[in-house]
Amino acid sequence: MTDQQPAMGRVDQLIARDIACVRGGRLLFAGLGFSLAPGGVMALTGPNGIGKSSLLAILAGLAPAAAGSVELPTETGRIAYLGHGDGLKPLATVTETLAFWAVVNGPGNAQARRQAIDEAMETFALGPLAALPCGYLSAGQRRRVALGRVVATAAKLWLMDEPATALDGAGARAFDDALAGHVAAGGMAVVATHGPIAVDGIETLEIARFAGAAAGIADPDTWGLGVDQDP
Repeated sequence: MTDQQPAMGRVDQLIARDIACVRGGRLLFAGLGFSLAPGGVMALTGPNGIGKSSLLAILAGLAPAAAGSVELPTETGRIAYLGHGDGLKPLATVTETLAFWAVVNGPGNAQARRQAIDEAMETFALGPLAALPCGYLSAGQRRRVALGRVVATAAKLWLMDEPATALDGAGARAFDDALAGHVAAGGMAVVATHGPIAVDGIETLEIARFAGAAAGIADPDTWGLGVDQDP
């Protein structure tokens, strides 16, 4: 999870302008841009290593872009970020995990936090696991808790990296339902995925369109990006 302050001015969209990304001395993509309005879902697609995870990290403010800018909706406030790792403390119970994130990155009102936690527990069928330490859970159960953590923040913008990893059929359907409900309520989501997402009106961004030669760039040095960023 991360908080990122919006740019100056009031906008109602997530806007990425001319984003370039260099990792490990290699230009992953350049000239990438898109906008996403409330109620929208953007699927990031492409082969492994194309830069989907890197773009999510840039949007979340967790990694720098080599060029370009990101403008967040003024009213977004919190961002819920889900990476490849579940980020769960093994000794914390499921209930403690959701409560922690609801307090740290969730609604300011105690009643709203309680409602967000209850919604997360119900959406991902976490009730039977509530008292278990996360270290005792299976990979699929841990992923359900991590997704529940996203719901518990009540954030308007979800940034998610392969959210359905390790989920069984019921878990995948629960995620689709949660995502559909989120955008129906005016939320937004950017999701890196290799599979289909069962949400109406989803947009797709092919990262390969902006990669290397496709962006008209043969050498990051000649484009003025530099290659000293950490991978």
